[in-house]
Amino acid sequence: MSVVNKTSKYSLIQQRGFTLIELMIVVAIIGVLAAIAYPSYQQYVLKTKRTDMMSEMQNIASEIESRKLAQGSYNAISADIRTDFAIEYPRQGTALYDVTINPDPLTAQWSINATPKVNTQMANDGSLSLNNQGIRCRVIGLDAKCGTDSSWNE
Repeated sequence: MSVVNKTSKYSLIQQRGFTLIELMIVVAIIGVLAAIAYPSYQQYVLKTKRTDMMSEMQNIASEIESRKLAQGSYNAISADIRTDFAIEYPRQGTALYDVTINPDPLTAQWSINATPKVNTQMANDGSLSLNNQGIRCRVIGLDAKCGTDSSWNE
């Protein structure tokens, strides 16, 4: 009669998979990385939307000057400029900014202002402006960052 050694039978089985502790360590590491990365991602999204709005304001400025050259005066294009461009932006999707063009009627000293809409993700990001000299500003409360470079977007 043959006796089977039970310990040798189980010693041949290989362990496969992960233990619960190993899985929990991986989950904890992923959680820490996500906690670090998510705020950076959110700031990147806000900066991208702000840059998109300023780009749109540059397009409006180009259109103002183009129409002025075609019509001969700012006063002649004033009403059409407001109708076409003093609206909510972006035009598709959720509107984030209200755009105004000053003064009324339009003169050579024009400025374009974009004010964030209340209850949107841009609400606390500050208002943007662009004037006839190409100076871009971002104003948050009493803090204004202005220039012709990208310093307004920091």
